[in-house]
Amino acid sequence: MKFKNIFLVSSLFFSITGCTKYLDVVPDNTLKLENIFDLREDAWNALAKVYSYMPQDDKIHLTSWTLGDEWLGRLDLDNNLNHLRALRIMRGLQSQTSPQLGLWSGTQGGKPLYQGLRQADVFLQNIDKVRDMSQNEKDNWSAQVKFMKAYYCFLLIRQYGPIILPEKMVTPESTKEELFLPRAKVEDSFNFILSLIDEAMPHLKERVNENDLGQVDQLAAKAIKARILLYRASPFFNGNREFFGDFYNAEGEPFFPLEENREKWKVTLDAINEAIQIAEANGVQLYRFESEPFLYDREAFEENPEKMQTLYDLRMLLCDPWNRELVWAYSNIDYYADGGLSSGANIRLPEGYGDGVRNNASFSYQWLGATYKMAERYYTKNGLPLEEDLSYDMNMRHEIVETPGVMDENYKELYGYMQPGAETINLYLNREPRFYANLGITGGYWRAHAVRINTMFFANSDGGFNSSINATDFLATGIGIQKVVHPESQSGGWQRTIKFPYPIIRLADLYLMRAEAMNEYYGPSAEVYEDINKIRRRAGIPDVEVVWSDPSLTRTVNKHLTKEGLRDIILEERSIEFAFEGIHFWDMWRYKYASQRFSSPVWGWTHTGTTASTFFVQEVKQQRRFTITDYLWPIDLNEMNTNSKLIQNPGW
Repeated sequence: MKFKNIFLVSSLFFSITGCTKYLDVVPDNTLKLENIFDLREDAWNALAKVYSYMPQDDKIHLTSWTLGDEWLGRLDLDNNLNHLRALRIMRGLQSQTSPQLGLWSGTQGGKPLYQGLRQADVFLQNIDKVRDMSQNEKDNWSAQVKFMKAYYCFLLIRQYGPIILPEKMVTPESTKEELFLPRAKVEDSFNFILSLIDEAMPHLKERVNENDLGQVDQLAAKAIKARILLYRASPFFNGNREFFGDFYNAEGEPFFPLEENREKWKVTLDAINEAIQIAEANGVQLYRFESEPFLYDREAFEENPEKMQTLYDLRMLLCDPWNRELVWAYSNIDYYADGGLSSGANIRLPEGYGDGVRNNASFSYQWLGATYKMAERYYTKNGLPLEEDLSYDMNMRHEIVETPGVMDENYKELYGYMQPGAETINLYLNREPRFYANLGITGGYWRAHAVRINTMFFANSDGGFNSSINATDFLATGIGIQKVVHPESQSGGWQRTIKFPYPIIRLADLYLMRAEAMNEYYGPSAEVYEDINKIRRRAGIPDVEVVWSDPSLTRTVNKHLTKEGLRDIILEERSIEFAFEGIHFWDMWRYKYASQRFSSPVWGWTHTGTTASTFFVQEVKQQRRFTITDYLWPIDLNEMNTNSKLIQNPGW
């Protein structure tokens, strides 16, 4: 989200800067409505205050992006209550006394969204008092606030299920009955937020201009509405008798819809089509890198042009600021702080590369890495899961091999992807381009610090553990995540880092959402395949119906011809396309797969190994436990003790 005024975002070295002073422009304890809403500037600050409750997914310890099975932080952070809060949830360390990333009352790194809803109500109640604004502008700002109110309610529903609906503004004169309300049923909660979005839509701009990127427009609102409907139609909220058959309100009525309603998928599909239509009409397209490649890759582009174009399309997709695929993004990035995901994932600059500061930890922590599971999740070069590809020998995937030399004809297709004559393993060869663009691997390249680093990740090698230099900063699994690192980000200071908006939703998501909704309502079809193939073609892999119907390639021939089989394929595609973007966890969550998928140990390589034979040895890095109880966050006990009408979530 590029919010040039509300988020005070400006550009430097292709980066964005987020000034956080706006967080204090309306101190909660000194709010005087008769003064706050006098002039446009005051109202602008109040509008900024509403946006300020957006969860800080750019921050290492506050982000929800590390929920799931994709990320692992350095092991010495395990027992710090303030560190890697999402990973604490995955380790079974959620708490009802102080919930991790709690959005109900803002506990343990979560934003207090009910305060945000109160701020939205204050804005809507008083915006008409402003003297120097046109009615059109007041209507637009009010519409933005109504949407943000609906969005915050959605985030609450996603974490807690039934919520307290903010239908009436609380005032100092409110009675006890008006202050302490019960939780609404899930379906009523969804209807409330969908109505708010529909009410806001006519007064939003169709697409904001370049100076206002980050503010809500119709495109963003329609896309988020489609996502909300997707959640409502998914098994977690649509007939979830399995989990919530005995979760009732005070009147003895079930909080969750217990019977599936297939028509919700049709409503979802209609909304997705509407969002895609307005996106495409406004020039939103799948990202393609169209600038000059970095100097260190010019030769690779000459030798391997098609595959290098694909690599750059994928490598720059997330970190090229404000590219044409973004529909809505979070841009309130703290420019001066180095506690971002990008800094946590970026490796330090080894000796002998570029003109940077060797092994400087500032803005290059080198301790947020990928789990071993992610090394296996990406497809083979044929666009199939490892275990499905008949040409891929799973039994030999850990065998140590050497890549072809630079003069070897077989090296040509690896040019720019893997180092020549490098020691690696079979698992890292013959994989799809997203594997090489997103991960940092042994024998591959790490593009950052304005150079291309030959990564090995063995101890005392480039990117690896070094007890004398970075004994506490290391990739515990021996696998890196360069997807979230801009290639020109460097160590040493905030001026040397390239920051970019974190996507909330992008066009690829809408295409795969549509494929999913079409499949759920109508079943497999050419239209479903086409939406999936849009993503696969950009990723440089064959069309889905081609590979899944080839008996010489796949074990489960024609899996794509059944609704259940195609559902698995779509979810697999989403898990790869949106890897490390905070989406896979919620996909597994809404299909009720999370407790099955996320309760196994995290594995990785032996990061202290100094050679291939001692490094490529798997070991358990961390135990994980995610139960059915963990699907819904607990409401903080302080809230439960304050409001006797609240009913706690099951299991807490």
